[in-house]
Amino acid sequence: MPSEQARGEAADPYCLRVGEAAELLAGHPWRRFVVLGDSVAEGLGDAVPGYPDEPWADRIARELTQQQPELVFLNLGRSNTLAADVRAGQLEAALEFAPDLALVTCGGYDVLRPAFDAARVEDEIEAIVSALAATQCDVITVGIFDGSRSPHMPERFRAGMEQRLQELAAATLRVSDRHGTIHVDLTGHPTASSADIYSADGIHGNRRCHAISAAEAIRSLGARLAASGKELDQ
Repeated sequence: MPSEQARGEAADPYCLRVGEAAELLAGHPWRRFVVLGDSVAEGLGDAVPGYPDEPWADRIARELTQQQPELVFLNLGRSNTLAADVRAGQLEAALEFAPDLALVTCGGYDVLRPAFDAARVEDEIEAIVSALAATQCDVITVGIFDGSRSPHMPERFRAGMEQRLQELAAATLRVSDRHGTIHVDLTGHPTASSADIYSADGIHGNRRCHAISAAEAIRSLGARLAASGKELDQ
């Protein structure tokens, strides 16, 4: 009889199919994977029956390690961290780690602050991504889920939050376009308006959301590999 986890994720059309990650990541070249950012990077989220109780970055690292057992993973993400503090407090350690793959997701905490400034956040993301890209590291950028579409969002905050999240998504995409990052666009994902992807706080994604996010990231990595023809050194 299939486990609850197998029924949940295996039946979810937005999650990875059995064997899909292995097919997409076969022969990947990455050996040092670092994550920078706020609570989205850290991996906060409620458990969901039927889905692994595993943050999305850990899931990505696990799938990468299946194909490259020597891969080393470092997650520097911390909750309640502004984009400027990600740059000031995490970038140096990330560069010292000498990654060949980095995931950068920040700005989500800035969106929740009264004095949100999309241009300033874009400058911070630009500084982080450009520093990593300058070392020939492949960088993943993320347009985070549009939580304004969540049924948990109070109606009086919905319009303002939507505008801020769209501004953050557009800023992140501009940085991606300038540096050719591996961009994961979750902002317009069809599940964004589903109550069952959010944690009880109504802000963070739960483990279903993390499973979906990991799937989209792995598919984006696979698309980059297919486009570039990258392979492990033999």
